[in-house]
Amino acid sequence: MGADTKALRTRIKSVDSTLHLTTAMGFVASSKIRRATEKMNKSRQYSKAVTKIVEQLTSSAECRKSPYIKGNESIVTKLIVIAGDRGLAGGYNANVFRLVKQYPNAEIIPIGKRACDRFGSGFITSENFTMEDGAQLSKELCREYLEGEFGRLGIIYTKSISVMTQEASVKWLLPLEKKDGEKQSGTIFEPDELTILNTAVPEYLNGKLIGCIRESFCAEVLARRMAMDSAGKNAQMMIDDLQLQYNRARQGAITQEITEIVAGAGDD
Repeated sequence: MGADTKALRTRIKSVDSTLHLTTAMGFVASSKIRRATEKMNKSRQYSKAVTKIVEQLTSSAECRKSPYIKGNESIVTKLIVIAGDRGLAGGYNANVFRLVKQYPNAEIIPIGKRACDRFGSGFITSENFTMEDGAQLSKELCREYLEGEFGRLGIIYTKSISVMTQEASVKWLLPLEKKDGEKQSGTIFEPDELTILNTAVPEYLNGKLIGCIRESFCAEVLARRMAMDSAGKNAQMMIDDLQLQYNRARQGAITQEITEIVAGAGDD
């Protein structure tokens, strides 16, 4: 019986240590949520503004001549995959990688440590990915696309739908989608719409990329907070259950000791 109580004490101590760890990680995630949400909202506004301009241009008949709309003959698909910088975020990373499996022949550009660990070299962090990083990557991708190295470009990222819900999704960027309709009245593009569109595409890609990265990181910290909260509750339930088992074992040991003492006194 003594061995049972010792094992239970060791187990309680181990689970309690885990509880302290999950609580600390939950606090860290919570401290990042507000700033991550602010950055996500700002990037959404920027991405929306750039997208509006590009959609206005793609509705122009003149812009249909752009290689960014016409496409090229390459059958290669390139995917920017945004995963987490760390683990312990529930199904966050698993959902991203599950979606990647739907495109087995795609060339992968990983962003985030977990993505780099899985697919090779790339951008190690999504949290500290800068506009300058995005501008450099977007410029390189545009060059490769115009040279026919790939024919389709997409981003796999995680939508932050709500505090409780995050969803892995794919957003296709190149070739640009043709938009029907006329440009807004009073809008004048100089020197011409086609030149402006071809010049604006790298900035458009950067805006979309930064928006997806900021949204993915926000989803990551929200998922980690939820995972740590759940783990903390489970750990506390385990401690309560183990404490009950320990109390029963200890009570049984005391009862047995009393019984043995009484029996020994009777023999005397």
